[in-house]
Amino acid sequence: MFPTDYENDELIFLDEDESQEQETNLGRWNVLVVDDDEEIHSVTRLALSDLQLNDKKLYFHHAYSGKQALTIIEKLGSKLAIILLDVVMETDDAGLVVARKMREELKLMEPRIILRTGQPGYAPEENVIKEYDINDYKTKTELTRSKLVTTIIASLRSYQQILTINQSRQGLEKIIHSSANLLEEHSVKGYCEGIVTQISSLIGLDAGGVVCARAGAILDKEDNNVYVLGAAGEFAKYINENLDNLHNKKIVESVSQCLSQKEHVYEKNYSVLYLNSSGYDAAVFLNAKEPINSLDRKLLEVFLHSISIGYENVNLFHQLRTAAFKDWLTKLPNRNEFINMLDDTAVMTSTGYNVVALLDIKHFSDVNDGLGQDAGNNLLKAVSKRVQDSLGSKVRMGRIGADVFGLIGSEEVVNPERVNSLFAFPFKAGDHTLPINITMGFCKLIDDDCSGINLLKQTNIALNRAKKDLNTNYGYYEPEMEEKTTWRLSLIRQLRTDFSARKLEVWYQPQVDLVTEQVVGMEALLRWPTEDDGFISPAVFVPLAEYSGLIIEIGAWVLEESCQHLKALTEQGYNDLRMAVNISMPQFRDPDFVQMVKASVNKYSIVPAQLELEITESVVMDEPQIVVESLKELKEFGVKIAIDDFGTGFSSMSYLQQLPLDRLKVDRSFINEIKPNKSAFIAETIVTLGSRLGLNTIAEGIEKREQASYMLKLGCDEAQGYLYAKPMPFSELIKFLDKYQ
Repeated sequence: MFPTDYENDELIFLDEDESQEQETNLGRWNVLVVDDDEEIHSVTRLALSDLQLNDKKLYFHHAYSGKQALTIIEKLGSKLAIILLDVVMETDDAGLVVARKMREELKLMEPRIILRTGQPGYAPEENVIKEYDINDYKTKTELTRSKLVTTIIASLRSYQQILTINQSRQGLEKIIHSSANLLEEHSVKGYCEGIVTQISSLIGLDAGGVVCARAGAILDKEDNNVYVLGAAGEFAKYINENLDNLHNKKIVESVSQCLSQKEHVYEKNYSVLYLNSSGYDAAVFLNAKEPINSLDRKLLEVFLHSISIGYENVNLFHQLRTAAFKDWLTKLPNRNEFINMLDDTAVMTSTGYNVVALLDIKHFSDVNDGLGQDAGNNLLKAVSKRVQDSLGSKVRMGRIGADVFGLIGSEEVVNPERVNSLFAFPFKAGDHTLPINITMGFCKLIDDDCSGINLLKQTNIALNRAKKDLNTNYGYYEPEMEEKTTWRLSLIRQLRTDFSARKLEVWYQPQVDLVTEQVVGMEALLRWPTEDDGFISPAVFVPLAEYSGLIIEIGAWVLEESCQHLKALTEQGYNDLRMAVNISMPQFRDPDFVQMVKASVNKYSIVPAQLELEITESVVMDEPQIVVESLKELKEFGVKIAIDDFGTGFSSMSYLQQLPLDRLKVDRSFINEIKPNKSAFIAETIVTLGSRLGLNTIAEGIEKREQASYMLKLGCDEAQGYLYAKPMPFSELIKFLDKYQ
């Protein structure tokens, strides 16, 4: 019935004994014969029993109805290569029903379908052939042996191609999914563990293996040995350890071979995969019970290429994290990591770490400026080494700032005496031997709920307080310190808010000629009203304004208000009055200060000589050069200059001679010394000095008639105080002047 003369080089016919022997060693093609005629099954099996393709024989499965066929199809799935399917069985379209369900419901696209029928009139429509992806249709009478073999071979090749494509597609989908999962991992350890598990999932292995790399920057180790970065299965306990600790010669040698040769190593029962991107390389050792086949190797090639960028990124992320939490110079935890350490108060208390300290190296900038930055760096490393060598595991240390170190430990170790003893001897910094002094702030851990940032803040408050203490080099934090600091910050915030809301006011206190007692000018005084109709003292808020830098804006506004009101007075006929305005050191540091004064004078068209700037002795002595240059330029412009509170500071007479002064102001503290039948020596000296220097003098704080008389006898020119008038708003000043005149 079936001819035997067909030609195909890939087909090999063996005798029965050879066939059985080969069947146990080679793979097979699963073929399902579906027909309700037993003879068709026998004939088909006989005709194709010796057929081989690509060293694989056919293995037959038999079904005698559509229902049986679907059961077998569902069980075998994509492992089923070909279905020889009868169209007419229990129903006229039973075969077509099987084809439809297999494609649409079971979603099996790989198995090839060859339709056979003994009734030509039941041939399927052309659209059915296309829709159900049917390879061929033959009547049983025309399907000779040669034609059957040819059809089988073509279908097997088609099945193999489709299977390979689908496996590759599924592999790529797994790669995409695995790569996406790995990209969510940011730690080297987590990423490398993911590599092992994802590769195992990709090629169907048990998750057992290690990812290794040379230390370098990855683990922040000084040596260049190979370390386990990530692992799964039996190797998980060796993460971050030297590879030699596995005590497995096969793994050590194969990983070293892979890293040195920079290529994959495939063996029968294990494989080592090489991973590299931009110099970040690693070796992935995998246990495998059998060799990895060519298809899986290709998938692994694609997968490794896909994740290599991620491996580079996770290492870069690790380096960024190291930069974010570790000091590059001393390798100590930096400020961020130190705060994290402080946050872990549970660990601190359980280990007896109940004291935090900050150590500030005094005059460290002098080392950098005088000996160079290398010397400064060497000094910092020397300090770090000595403290760690001396205190070791008893403390946790960090570098908090340029010249500030932090310590966490028990009170027995972290205390002023113990820490000071570490700095009793000079430090070797390169070619230099440097003795250094430190200032220390300490904070005892009392509240378990205190956050790390608050602990650091409290310790820093103690450090700042210690810097102001001339008797000792350390200080312990006390709650009232923080309360005072909090109060100051709150007041600064409120000052900024009220100034923005224009709640501050400029009041004026008249100044009079001591001889005629006529008003010759007024001093502009800043007032800060409160909601309860009171006022915050300038002695309180002006230093805070200077500290915060807000004084520059406030000072400019006071000057503007004063010039504007002086212009208004001039327009009302008070042409000979002058306006005194106080100036602080931060204003002199402002590069626009001089031009701002000139602009205000010009804006309101007032005579420059009507404006008098008052400065204190401390301002002059703070930065004499800046002050002298600014005042000389303003003096040339025509503005008058006065020294306020003269005699209360420590002025250098040489600087006083350089200043372009017009007036000396005798401080109220010296006026208060004036008593009946008693001389006020300092007040007398100041008036005499002013006369000798050709300067006018004005006494402030005059409250009694005898004080005014005494100063007049001394030769003082002018006076200011409650005897004549209290400070008042501008609206009241106009009324006062009208009445007083």
